[in-house]
Amino acid sequence: MDQLRYFLQVAERGSFTRAAEDLMISQPALSRSIQRLEEELGQPVFERKTRSVALTDAGTLLQARARQVLAILEDTKAEITDDGESGCIRVGAIPTIAPYFLPEILRRFSAAFPKATLIVQENTTNALLKTCSQGEIDLAILALPVPAKYLEIEKLFEEELLLVLPPNHPLIEKGKIKLNDVKPYPFVLLEETHCLSDNIVSFCRQRSFHPVAVERTSQLAMVQELVSLSHGVSMIPAMARQLDQSNRRVYRSIADRKPTRTVAVVWNPYRFQSRLLKAFREFLRCGQGED
Repeated sequence: MDQLRYFLQVAERGSFTRAAEDLMISQPALSRSIQRLEEELGQPVFERKTRSVALTDAGTLLQARARQVLAILEDTKAEITDDGESGCIRVGAIPTIAPYFLPEILRRFSAAFPKATLIVQENTTNALLKTCSQGEIDLAILALPVPAKYLEIEKLFEEELLLVLPPNHPLIEKGKIKLNDVKPYPFVLLEETHCLSDNIVSFCRQRSFHPVAVERTSQLAMVQELVSLSHGVSMIPAMARQLDQSNRRVYRSIADRKPTRTVAVVWNPYRFQSRLLKAFREFLRCGQGED
C-alpha cells in the first residue's frame, strides 16, 4: 500500500525530491521503494530526467489502477470502522466560503461528534474538484456553476452579492442604487482563478455591462480594504459582509435584479459514504439561518 502511495505522490509532483518532502521520508528510501516496484513489474514506471520525472506508458496505466486500489482499500477500512461517531472527514472549500461559512458549522459538528476529526482544505474550484474526484477530500463546498463530471452536486442556499463602497462614495446618497448607476466606476475584483469574479462579471454582462477591473487580488479581505481606500467598488457575498465590523466601507443592495451566487456541496458518489459524512452533510444543509 505504501509503495502505491509513494508512486502516486512522485507521479503527482513530477519529482522524487518534492515527493519525499511531502511524504516526510528520505529521498533514497523513496527511490528504493520505487525501484522495488519497478523490479516487481519488470519495467520502469518513470522516465528519469535531469530535474524531474515523467510517467512511462506502464506508469500511466499503473497510476489509474493504483488510485482505484487505494480507493477500494480506504473505503473498505472506512466501512468496517464506520460507527457513526468517530472518523476523519476531509472538507474542501473555496476561499470566499471557507472562513465565513465553515467556522460555526465546524464548531457545532465538533460539539455533536466529539470523537470526529475534521480537516479543512481551502483551494480554488478546479483544484477542489480534482481532489474530490480522486478521493483526497470527502466533499467540497463551492459556488455554482461547476464543471463536476462524475460528482454529486447538492445546492445548499443562494446568497446575495452586496455592492461595497468607500464611505465617501457619491452613490451612498442615492435612495436606491441600480446596476446602471455603478457602470461608471472601476471595480476591485479577485484574481480570475476565483469563481466569485466570474459570478460578478457574468451578472454584469447579462445586463450589457462589462465591469472594468482596475485591481485584482487573491484575498477577499484585500478587496474590502482596497475599496475602503477608494480604489474602486466591488460586490461581496452576504456571508462576508455579516462578519465585517468595519465602518470604513458601506454595503448596499442593488435595487433592481440582485446579483446572487448559489453555494453547493459536491462529493464523489462512487466512494463510501460513512454515516459520519452523511451527518456532516446534514449540518451543511441546516447551516444557514440558525442561531
